[in-house]
Amino acid sequence: MPSSPGIPARLAAVHERVAAAAEAAGRDPHDVRVLLATKTQDAPAVLAGVEAALAAADRAGDGRPVLVGENRVQELVTKAPALADLVAAGRLGVHMIGHLQRNKANQVLATATCVESVDSLALATALAARAERDGRTLDVMVQVNVSGEESKSGVPPEDAAVFATRVAGLAGLRLTGFMTIGARSDDDAVVRAGFARLRAVRDEVLASGSPGTADARELSMGMTGDLELAVAEGATIVRVGTAVFGARPTPAG
Repeated sequence: MPSSPGIPARLAAVHERVAAAAEAAGRDPHDVRVLLATKTQDAPAVLAGVEAALAAADRAGDGRPVLVGENRVQELVTKAPALADLVAAGRLGVHMIGHLQRNKANQVLATATCVESVDSLALATALAARAERDGRTLDVMVQVNVSGEESKSGVPPEDAAVFATRVAGLAGLRLTGFMTIGARSDDDAVVRAGFARLRAVRDEVLASGSPGTADARELSMGMTGDLELAVAEGATIVRVGTAVFGARPTPAG
């Protein structure tokens, strides 16, 4: 487990990176939110990160919920009780950011406030049906595979706009934007081009005026190693884990 006293300082350093990148791109740093990616972190470490983020938000006068993101359904379910009070109070948003199988939709809806990794109509339909049964509207994003790498999930960019309009039309869901994982490349131009492609998809969907697409403004892209490139291309959410929590713990066994 990382040292809790170090988390506020590391988070502050991430906020400084985001602010510098935004200013360099002529953007308002307030328009870029940091999501704490909590993969393999235990509940006390996650809470330490959330507390640091809430304190920073309070100092900045930012009343928006702090964001955390989980990659694995089991981790999401395990940590949910420790986060439930903050979610209920509107101080915390819990995002599913990893690949999600349709048969686990019910588990995710019990705890998540947003699913960023919608990449099939079958999954979107399952989430919509459960949300309608629960009498709620679930925020979702469409995951786009901008790099074309087989190891990454997501809809191909050329199909993303049409797919997004179909998701946006499902009762029970609110399309809030798009998510991607940057290309695995040492060439900044390649990585940045992928982020620009996601922005182009977002802009196409917004311009379409299709029902349910008016709120699809978020661009969740950029992580610890490439967040500056993502911010330069319009990211509104960057997903940061190791830069805040330190090296990921090695799972037991």
